[in-house]
Amino acid sequence: MIGDTALQGRPAAGKGIGRSFFFMGALALILFGCAQKKASTKQVFYYNEFSGTATLDPAFAKNQSIMWPVHQIYNTLVEIDSGLNIVPSLAKSWEVSEDRLSYTFHLRTGIRFHDNDAFPGGKGRVLTAADVAYSLQRIVDKSTASSGAWIFNNRVDENEGFTALNDSTFRLKLIRPFHPIMGILSMQYCSIVPKEVVEKYGKDFRRHPCGTGPFQFESWDEGEALILHKNPNYWERDSSGNALPYLDAVKITFFDNKATEFLQFRQGGLSFVNDVDPSFKDEILSKTGELREQWKGKIVLKKHAYLNTEYFGILVDENNPLTKNSPNGIKAVRQAMNYAINRPLLMMYMRNSIGIPAEAGFVPGGLPSRNTELVKGYRFDPAKAKQLLKQAGYPDGKGLPTVKLLTINIYSDIASFVARQLEEIGIPVQVEVIQKSLLLEQTAKSQAAFFRGSWIADYPDAENYMAMFYSKNPAPPNYTRYKNPAFDVLYEKALQENNDSVRYQLYREMDQLVINDAPVIPIWYDMAFHLVQPNIEGFYPNALNLLELRQTKIRNP
Repeated sequence: MIGDTALQGRPAAGKGIGRSFFFMGALALILFGCAQKKASTKQVFYYNEFSGTATLDPAFAKNQSIMWPVHQIYNTLVEIDSGLNIVPSLAKSWEVSEDRLSYTFHLRTGIRFHDNDAFPGGKGRVLTAADVAYSLQRIVDKSTASSGAWIFNNRVDENEGFTALNDSTFRLKLIRPFHPIMGILSMQYCSIVPKEVVEKYGKDFRRHPCGTGPFQFESWDEGEALILHKNPNYWERDSSGNALPYLDAVKITFFDNKATEFLQFRQGGLSFVNDVDPSFKDEILSKTGELREQWKGKIVLKKHAYLNTEYFGILVDENNPLTKNSPNGIKAVRQAMNYAINRPLLMMYMRNSIGIPAEAGFVPGGLPSRNTELVKGYRFDPAKAKQLLKQAGYPDGKGLPTVKLLTINIYSDIASFVARQLEEIGIPVQVEVIQKSLLLEQTAKSQAAFFRGSWIADYPDAENYMAMFYSKNPAPPNYTRYKNPAFDVLYEKALQENNDSVRYQLYREMDQLVINDAPVIPIWYDMAFHLVQPNIEGFYPNALNLLELRQTKIRNP
């Protein structure tokens, strides 16, 4: 998916630092009083969502700002553990038929939905397999208009796809084998909801959520704060048999300014921040991505690679007027663009080493297919880049028209860095900054010849990345309109392959084809980047950058 990532890319603040910190210091004095927390025995976790939260209906959990609170309120059949393994959640076990078309899930018994006025007496009832069938069917129901409908389209049997065999047994039936289906079932889209509550509130279910998760909805003053309370009936326990979660509540604020958010964090008003305002970046982090000495002991830095690849995409549709007479349609030119980028330098100076230079395939590290280890990518080689331009008929870039690079504001400086490097080998580039919504629209309509993008894994399988290059897929996800018959054959073969080792080899072969054909310029594999208060325990980033609070606790001073 095209989206924003953790640390917003900016160059060193330079002369602007003094002015920024004068303003920030003044702002800190204003905010100081309201940022103080009264002493309390309650364990409350505070975080800010600067982009706001549009809904708490999991059928629309398409981005991080929605997924994080949804993950606290609901459960899914299965989930992903810290090692990216599929593990039980609401389903305690499952079987897969020999033809890999039927998945039968055995549910835990006695799990209750949160209390809600839609239930008799307002008391939450026991979850059954009928709730699972209803919730998943609701995603593909056109009247729901779920942004997650694609996860089951052309994969699940339309007539017998979701069936409750009895109160504790649910069956999923596919049209054809699709190995990543278990990962899809772990997505927040697949959260289990009660029919009565959905029907009682209709479209307003977005702000009256009800699930079986560790926290339950308390209140939501949109644009101000969202409060979740501990679910006293939550079913999970820790390894010692203690009831989860440990926290009593979660409070989410909606300051839309990252500088304000960081000041709130420094005053103790937030338990953690997910990234840092560019104005603070060089004050907090060294160029090698470590905390500077003056911050040690005051805040805790936690980093973890997560499944997101940042890249620049190149439209390669031969029939599109934008590419018909464009040098970008020439493979050697696209390869030259890849060789022209000094990724390690970009990461150090533009990102303070938060992330890993993308010098292998398009698929990031951490997945069992090991693409980053075994796929050969591009390293900085300007001589090779110039050689390829000459081979393409453009010695030193002579005759090359100016290429327009579309990006959004928070990545404009990174786009400018890339543009300068391309210009050094003779490729003239004009950076154009547009609104995120317009960029999404233009890439979806194949109206962007050269554009900034990112792909965050929807589920932990390399197939999710390779789907971006399957010619039969529209945009999204195939934003570059890449078409290679050899790739398509490998992709379709991988979908049918049950042997993991063979399938992983096919993923690597596909990735290598993409890298060789160069419809994209991978820039970096991302990292989750958290600044955490020293008294927060049991809180760790993960490969999907999902907010996990079930075993988080707050150490009293």
